[in-house]
Amino acid sequence: MNLAADYPLLNSFWTILEIFFFVLWIWLVITVYVDIFRSRDLSGGGKALWVLFVLILPVLGVLVYLIIRGGKMHERAVQQAEVQQDALRGYIQQMAAGAPASTADQLTKLADLRERGVVSAEEFDREKAKLLSHA
Repeated sequence: MNLAADYPLLNSFWTILEIFFFVLWIWLVITVYVDIFRSRDLSGGGKALWVLFVLILPVLGVLVYLIIRGGKMHERAVQQAEVQQDALRGYIQQMAAGAPASTADQLTKLADLRERGVVSAEEFDREKAKLLSHA
């Protein structure tokens, strides 16, 4: 007896569930690789070994990485967010004080913040429009 033929909705459900778990897996692997390269407490050799381990044995490598270093992943993400928030706050305070002399200087600093990932593309476009409208 073929359940998928009897219940086509069930077949669709399983397909959607498989796609969901596949996307979740890809996201998890990318997150682990980002954390490996972002970790400052790992040496170059340590990073290379983790990358090879996750590359050769993906399921086991990701699970072992999450067990051993998973607790610090969150701490590193929070630290990165704080650094970005401090840089954005400093930029906003600098702009409010009127420190840069020209619009070109302000646009250069704003572009630098966007390249470093401190401000999003939307924030960059909004601030750029403000700067150009006052010029």
